[in-house]
Amino acid sequence: MSVYVISSKVMGSKTKIFIALEYVTGGELFDKIVNNGRMWEDEARKYFQQLINAIDYCHSRGVYHRDLKPENLLLDAYGNLKVSDFGLSALSQQVRVGKVLRIQKAPRSSSQCTTDTSVLSTFECLLWKDTNDLVSSTSMEAVQQQYVLYVMRPMLGSEHVDAGVRVLVSRKFLESVENNVLCQRPAWRVNAAKVNTLCDSALLISDHSVFPHGPLKENLCISVEIKPKCGFIPCSRFITEGNAIKRTITRFRMHQVLKLNQGEISRISEYNPLDLFSGSSDRIHKAIKALFTTPQNNFRIFRNGSLIFGGLGGGTKNTNFMDSESFEHSIEGLIRVDDGLHTASFQQLLSETIFRSGVLDRLVEAQKLDQLDIEGAIHAYYNIVSQPCKVCRDLGDSELSRMYLSLHSISLEESLKIVREYLIAATAKDCSLMISFRPREDGDPGSAHNSVFLKSTNQSFDYKVNFIDLDLKPLENMVYYYELDQKIVSCYTQMEKMGHGPSDFS
Repeated sequence: MSVYVISSKVMGSKTKIFIALEYVTGGELFDKIVNNGRMWEDEARKYFQQLINAIDYCHSRGVYHRDLKPENLLLDAYGNLKVSDFGLSALSQQVRVGKVLRIQKAPRSSSQCTTDTSVLSTFECLLWKDTNDLVSSTSMEAVQQQYVLYVMRPMLGSEHVDAGVRVLVSRKFLESVENNVLCQRPAWRVNAAKVNTLCDSALLISDHSVFPHGPLKENLCISVEIKPKCGFIPCSRFITEGNAIKRTITRFRMHQVLKLNQGEISRISEYNPLDLFSGSSDRIHKAIKALFTTPQNNFRIFRNGSLIFGGLGGGTKNTNFMDSESFEHSIEGLIRVDDGLHTASFQQLLSETIFRSGVLDRLVEAQKLDQLDIEGAIHAYYNIVSQPCKVCRDLGDSELSRMYLSLHSISLEESLKIVREYLIAATAKDCSLMISFRPREDGDPGSAHNSVFLKSTNQSFDYKVNFIDLDLKPLENMVYYYELDQKIVSCYTQMEKMGHGPSDFS
C-alpha cells in the first residue's frame, strides 16, 4: 500500500457496507494554496513526487483515479500528501472497453450552427435519394453513420464494418474535449477545424486496435492499420491516349512521384497495391515487407491501442515511433520465436491472415464500381449539376470532345448512377483495413473470433478484420478528383520524358 494513498477498511453485514477511512487532519492541498499562496519550488517538488508515487501505485493495480485536483489531495499531520476521493475512479477493464467516441468537427473559418433540415446539397439529396435516412440526416456525423450503415456495410460485410451508435453529449463535455485535444493534435489540424460544440450527440464506435473484454496486461493485442489503396488498373475507354499510362502503372505509384516532387515524402515506396490484392501469398508477403520498409501514412502498428510503428503522415521527416530493434522487442509477447526473428514472423502472420481471410476481395469489388474512371465520370457530374462541362469546353471542337458527347446524352438517372458508384468506389479506395491479433493459449477451447495458425512458430492466434474511415465523399469533390488525376499523370509523364524511372527516386 502506498503511504500517499488514503487507507481504508471495508466491512459489511447482510444489509449494510461500512467503510472506515484513515483520519487525515491537515486539510486539503487546495486550502493550503488559497491561504498561503504560491509554494516554494522545493515544497511543490515534494508534493509532486508524492503524487507520482501514489498514482503509480494505483495504476500498477489497474485503478485510474480520473478526478485528480487539489481538492482531492489531503495533507496529514506531518504535511505529507494523501490521495482521496475515488468516486470517479475506474478499473482498467472499464477504462478501455474497446470504444471510441467520434465527435463532429467544424471548420474554424465558419460559424457553428445547427439545422433541422438536411445538411446535404440539393444535388446530393438527389444522388442519395434511395437512402432516405441518409438524405434526411441533419448533421454530417449522422450522414456519415447512415452512409456506412446502408451503403458500405452491405458491400463489405456486417462482420467487418461497425456503423456505431449515436449517444447524447453535453456542450460542456464537447468544450472539454476541444480544450484537451488542442495540445495533442498537429498544428495544421488545430488551425483547420474545431469541435462543433453545438452538437447534441456523438458517434460511439468500436476501437478496432484492441480486443474487447479483459485486462490489457493479460491480453496482449497487436493491431495493424493498412491503407490498401486502389487494387486494380483502370481500363475505361474514356481514358485519353495522352493519359494511357494509367492502363499500365498503378495510381499509387504515380501519386508517389507527385508527392515526392512536392516534398510530401522523402522517398518513393516500393509498395504495390496489386501485390496486396493479388490473392497470391508470396505477393501479399512482398507487399507487407514493402509497407514495413516505407510505412509513410499507409501502415501503422498498435500495441494494446498505442501506436508503436509507423506515423501520422508520410512527410520528409522520419515519422516512425520505433526503430526496427525496438519494434522487435515490443512484440515478443505475441510470437514465440528466437530473438531477431519476431518482425519476420509477424510479417508472415499478417500476410497469411490477409491471404486466408479473403477480405480484400470484397474491397476491390467495391472499388471496381468506378467503371468509367474519373475521365468519364466527370462528364456525368456536370450533367447532374446542370452546368456546361468545363472539360469539354477546354478540349474545344476536337475528336476528344466528340468522344464524350455520348456521356452528355445519357439520362439523369444514368448520370446519377455513374457518379454515385464513383463516389462509393472513392470511399473504398481511401479506406483503411484494421487487423488485430492476440495469441490463443494452448488448450483454449476457442473464442468468438476467427483464428489463424502460424506454422513456423506452431502458434494459433485470434484475429479480427475491420474496415474503417468509410467516409462519404462530397459531390463537389468530383472536380478536385479530376484535377488531381490530371496533375498526377502529368507529373509522372514528365518524369518519364526526362528519362527517369521511379526507382531513380527511391
